[in-house]
Order: sequence, then C-alpha cells, then structure tokens
Amino acid sequence: MDDEPLADWAERRDAKIGRLRAVPLVSGDGPKGSHLNRDAPRAIQRWNGYAWEPHGFAANLAEAQRILHPQAEEPPTASAPQRQPLRAGPGRHRKPDPGE
Repeated sequence: MDDEPLADWAERRDAKIGRLRAVPLVSGDGPKGSHLNRDAPRAIQRWNGYAWEPHGFAANLAEAQRILHPQAEEPPTASAPQRQPLRAGPGRHRKPDPGE
C-alpha cells in the first residue's frame, strides 16, 4: 500500500482551513439537503482545521449563498477587450476558383 507523505496530507488539510458551509436548521428527521427547505434558516460554519465551528447565521438559502460566495455578487470591473474586425486574408484554406 502506498502511503501519502505526511507533509502532503497536512498541506491539503491546511488548504481547507477557513472554508465555510451552510447547514439548514430543521427539526427532526426532515430533509437536510441545502436545496431543500429554501426558506429554512441556516447556520454558517467555518472549518478550523479540526472541526466545524459556528461562524454566522443566515435567514434563508439566498442569504447563505451570498455569505458563502460573495465574489459572485460583485460586477466585473474590467470590460471585455474590443475585438479587431477581420481583414481580408489570402484564403489559402479555400479551393482556387476554376475560372481563374
């Protein structure tokens, strides 16, 4: 069996520190999927490297998504570069006209 070096494992684990997740707050054995109960409140949890710890609270799925993915809300800062119009080229990819 090939064992992974401890340094590689630790680097992978440390890369996840600070990651956030939203957990629906539903009672009983109800569905706990994030896409279900869209209006249910969510607990925002943060991974500290060893366990998920409380980080915040969201009133519903839409608010939780704004907390988890803030960059999706920001408009793009730079506009797309203007493309140059196509120029007439030699047309080497075309077959020659038989009338020429």
